[in-house]
This record gives sequence, C-alpha cells and structure tokens, in this order.
Amino acid sequence: MLKRGTSLRRAVEGGKRVVKGMRSFEEIPHTGRNGWLNLLKFWRENRFQQLHKHMERTFNTLGPIYREKLGTLSSVNIMLPSDVSELFKSEGLHPRRMTLQPWATHREIRNHSKGIFLKNGEEWRADRLQLNKEVMMSAAVKRFLPLLDEVAKDFCRMLQTRMEKEGRGEEGKCVLTIDPSPDLFRFALEASCHVLYGERIGLFSSSPSLESQKFIWAVERMLTTTPPLLYLPPRLLLRMGAPLWTQHATAWDHIFSHAEARIQRGYQRLSTSLGRASPTGTAGGHYTGVLGQLMEKGQLSLDLIKANITELMAGGVDTTAVPLQFALFELGRNPEVQESVRQQVRASWAQAGGDPQKALQGAPLLKGTIKEVLRLYPVGITVQRYPVRDIVLQNYHIPAGTLVQACIYPMGRSEKVFEDPLHFDPSRWSREEGQRAEAAGFRSLAFGFGARQCVGRRIAENEMQLLLMHILLSFHLSVPSSEDLNTTVTLILQPETPPRITFSKL
Repeated sequence: MLKRGTSLRRAVEGGKRVVKGMRSFEEIPHTGRNGWLNLLKFWRENRFQQLHKHMERTFNTLGPIYREKLGTLSSVNIMLPSDVSELFKSEGLHPRRMTLQPWATHREIRNHSKGIFLKNGEEWRADRLQLNKEVMMSAAVKRFLPLLDEVAKDFCRMLQTRMEKEGRGEEGKCVLTIDPSPDLFRFALEASCHVLYGERIGLFSSSPSLESQKFIWAVERMLTTTPPLLYLPPRLLLRMGAPLWTQHATAWDHIFSHAEARIQRGYQRLSTSLGRASPTGTAGGHYTGVLGQLMEKGQLSLDLIKANITELMAGGVDTTAVPLQFALFELGRNPEVQESVRQQVRASWAQAGGDPQKALQGAPLLKGTIKEVLRLYPVGITVQRYPVRDIVLQNYHIPAGTLVQACIYPMGRSEKVFEDPLHFDPSRWSREEGQRAEAAGFRSLAFGFGARQCVGRRIAENEMQLLLMHILLSFHLSVPSSEDLNTTVTLILQPETPPRITFSKL
C-alpha cells in the first residue's frame, strides 16, 4: 500500500502524467460490498450466462472502472485501452492471471502435473519458453501450416459432398442450408490432433468415431461447469459430493483419458522412428507434431509434455469452432464485406502457388476478419493480471496484487474505443496499422497480451484463417436470418442458438 504523502509520480513508475488528487481504492465505484449477497443475486438472475452483458451495463452505469465481489473472488474491472496499457506495464517478468481453481484442484486430487495454463513464476516461464519454440515461433508455424491447410481443404471437400447429397437447387446451382457447428467442432478437433500429434483421426469420414464425439461433449461440459465453481471452494464441494463438482471432474477425467490414449500412441510411434530422425527434427522426414517435437528435444519431462498437450487439446476445440460460427454468420449477412475479402483471397491464392503461408500473407483482410469477429465476439470476455506494483487507473489507487480484469467484450462494442462499433468491418484493422498511439495495441486482446498471451494463438489464428480462405474460394455464404445473435457465456462466449448458414457453390 502507498504510504500517506507518497507522490503519484513515485506510485506509477514510468507512468503517464501526474494527476492531482489521486483517490483511494475504496472510492472505486462498486456493485455491492457483500460478495455472498452478490453471488446469490447472480444465481437468482442467471447473470453468469449473461456476464458479458452485465459488465457492459455496469460500465454504462458506473463509468470505465468498477469493483466487483462475487463469493470469494474480488476484482477491479476496466475497459479502456489506456488503462489496459497501464495494467500490462505492471505485469512483471512472470505475469499472473486468475487461476481457474476448479482445474487446479482436479490436477491435485488426480495427481496430474499442471501445464503452463495453471502455473506461475519461474516454473511457468521455463516451461513456456520451451513450448513457444514449438507453437509460437515462425519456424514452428511454417512446419504445421501445411497440416492445417490439409484439414481445411478436406473440410471443404466434405461440405461439397454433403451439398451434392443433401443440397437443393436448379441447373447445377446447389445450395445447402445447415447449422455448421457440429462440423466446425469436428474440424477443430481434427486440426488440433493433426498439429499436436502429427496424425489424422478421420473425423470427416461418413462415420466419425464416438470416442472423438465424447471428447467434444466432455470439453463442452467442462467449460459449462467451470464458471459457477470459480466462486466457491472446490475442495468443500468435493467433500460434499456436490453434483456440479462431480460433473466437472468427470469431464476432465474423460479429456485426460482421450489425450492419454493419443499421447501413448504417439509415443510408441515416435519410439520406433526417432532413430531415423532428420536434422530438421522430423522423424523419417515426416513432421511428428508438437508432441513429437517436444519428445525429440527432451527439454520437458514426459509428465509435463502430457500436461501441456492435454491443455492444448482441451483449449483448442471450442475456442476456434465457436468464432468460426460467428465468422460465417457475419460474412453471410454482410455480402459486400464477404466479396471484398473473397477478391483479395482469390488474388493472393493465385499468386501463392499453393503455398498457404504466402496466401495468408497476401490477404490481410482475412486476418482482419478474424480480429473483427473476436472484437465483437471474444472467446474469453476478460483478460486478467495481478500488477506487481501499485498503479493508478482512472485516478484511483490500485494496490499491487489486486486482480484487475480487462473486460474486452464491452471494450469491443464501445463508441469510446471504436468508431461505429457494431458495424462489421475487417478493413478497420488495416487502417489502424498506421496508428502509433500508446494504447492502439490494446484494442485487440482476444488472445491476451505479452509473455502470457494464449500459447495456442498461432495454431488458432492460422487454423481459422485457412478454413475461411478455402470456404470463400469454394462457396458463397448467406444467412436465412440476419437478426443479431443472442449470446451466452459458459467459460467462453457462444451463440445461444448456433446460426444456420446457406452455402452456395461458386
């Protein structure tokens, strides 16, 4: 805590201009001082499912900063890029975000190692640096990009086959109107497995495995049961045998079981081929996936490899499949935008000579489409940090160690941050490239920021862009209804009802 008389300049090392009359932490507007009463109100009014809307309403009522206490969890919530910039300046060498205690408790009671998502401090940093080499660095992206491209092409072939069987139309102009969400979930799992394990699992076959469908269901159940458990002591619920905890733990058990089986198969396959490993780190000239790369390098123990591969698997399905639903919907109800993106994609694909990396580099509107989708429909609605030193936000003193949440759903839809915020405009991100204002980089935070940004970011970004690229090269998109989608929050933001999309062969 700051001592009385400590200057603001001293409080905010390297910060912005000195502001007189700094106000105390207790003066920050709040939603109620009793965390348990607040939690009860949340449950009664079903606010967990509409947490993003609750945040938006609260900012509109209380201003750009407020405190909230729910059960055992207290936070300061902010939404302006300038404040987010100040927050990230104080994240330190080992940034911390809110620990998902239900996940951590599951690892502890099952004696599983924790991956980097659940670690902090030097242990987190050491493991993260090893993982970055295989999933974040440009050399790693170059290795796995062809795998993602292959799965994206296969998705479009599958869609074409389905259109020929089920589509309707005249004179060869077949159209197919479907809810694509089940197919997008299968795509995301197939793509994740191909990159992580270096093998396909055949989810686009006429009879995909029940095992894989159960994995998708388990991930959805895990995400749904996490939020209510964040505000209650998990071990108390465990001792009580609470059904909510049992459902959560059972879902994680299935996720681990699925990943363990895949990892064991990969380990056996690699054990027989490592003797033929080439200097580029591929066994027998074949890319062995992130799992194989980590095993060949030998910098992480097998238990840590298993923990991190499992986290990447669990975090790599819904978090790409759901934004793709929103992307298809927005492109479908904005035909002019769709056509401008398609024209750029066509030109880039023609010049790339089949090289997916060159094709993506030549189509910035494709990346802008993903950024615009995640601005309006961020997967996670907050990014959290615990500042390592006292800071000042909106002229309020924030003590070191306070949980501060950057609320990116309200930010993405605020007129204070974006011009015409409800308009879907991928080109806005190309225009903003020239902006050099200090906070300009803190308007797109769907993957987090800095050393603690999403470790699967490069996989997810390229996976989504490649699928949209091949869809736009093959199909025209439209929507039966252009009404705004109602959204809900499990642990991630998703549509209450998946949108139906009409695919027409170009």
